[in-house]
Amino acid sequence: MAVPKRRTSKTRKNRRRAHDSLALPARANCPQCGATRAPHRVCQECGFYAGETRIQPDDEA
Repeated sequence: MAVPKRRTSKTRKNRRRAHDSLALPARANCPQCGATRAPHRVCQECGFYAGETRIQPDDEA
């Protein structure tokens, strides 16, 4: 049965795990209203995308 000859050191373990952290989701500002939105997506606040209004936003006030 295969068994490691030496224990994995803390340094080697931590170097391997250096890329395991989660990245924050990308965010962009809407050029029309300035709200934060996902890139390449219609703005949920004003419905604006690629130079024109694509959807009518829901006004819940």
